Amino acid sequence: MEQIKCDVNNIRLDVFLSSKFDTCTRSYIKTLIDNNRINVNNKIVKAGYKLKYDDEINIDFPEIEVISTEAQDIPLNIVYQDKDLLVINKQAGLVVHPCSTTKSGTLVNALMYHVKDLSSINGVLRPGIVHRLDKDTAGLMLVAKNDHAHKFLQDQLKDKTLNREYLALVKGRIKQDFSVEGYIGRNPNNRKQMALVAEDKGKYSYTDFYIHTIYEHYTLLRCVLKTGRTHQIRAHLKSLNHAIVGDELYGGTDKDIKLKGQWLFAYKISFVHPTTHEKMTFQADLPTNFNSILEKLR
Repeated sequence: MEQIKCDVNNIRLDVFLSSKFDTCTRSYIKTLIDNNRINVNNKIVKAGYKLKYDDEINIDFPEIEVISTEAQDIPLNIVYQDKDLLVINKQAGLVVHPCSTTKSGTLVNALMYHVKDLSSINGVLRPGIVHRLDKDTAGLMLVAKNDHAHKFLQDQLKDKTLNREYLALVKGRIKQDFSVEGYIGRNPNNRKQMALVAEDKGKYSYTDFYIHTIYEHYTLLRCVLKTGRTHQIRAHLKSLNHAIVGDELYGGTDKDIKLKGQWLFAYKISFVHPTTHEKMTFQADLPTNFNSILEKLR
């Protein structure tokens, strides 16, 4: 058990603690609070609790577990690598980290084979994982090699200075740029889907969509995330009846375009490097099968 006294007034508990522990993100602190591993003056409080000067905070950090996930020789497309981070181009069909339904054969298994060091902030099942991509979404992802880099990059996700852009081929002709804003939560009619729900049932989400190319019965969109919720782009487009081609879960099955997985590609990522503080931008070429589909549509 670690104890720390608050030395300021009127500050959120999660904000205060993430500022005191360089390797702890606010999301990690919130998880500890939600699991009753943090209390203030021996009382259980919420992450948004406003601390007062001299409040005593007790923190029961979980024991550090040795990473036991099995390293597997799975091909990995490393676009860039240095002592702090990697940029990888994930292939469609690859789950990011082990879970109850996928215990091996994931991106994490591949990372543990190809990379010597990975950050430990996200625990033994998600070492190095700064942000996720859905199993059937290909494209660029950031991976952290140490906890300082991990926290620095996640802070950019929170303050929206880490920019991610996608390309999505959707059903229907769309003739102007648009945005979707709302709260995302589980679809009450289909628990496998996410959907726009009431404010008290979900988390805030926002995506900007820009016209890239208009085809006869389809539109290629450039999608810029302002938040990063589960299935965000897929759910936002579904809400407008413009499902992503190939996305069976959200109604994007198409008899004219045969595709395994959805036509959604994380093609561009920009961020500030955690050590050099240099602005870095990476852009990936479309997968061959995506290019072939666009050629047919032309």
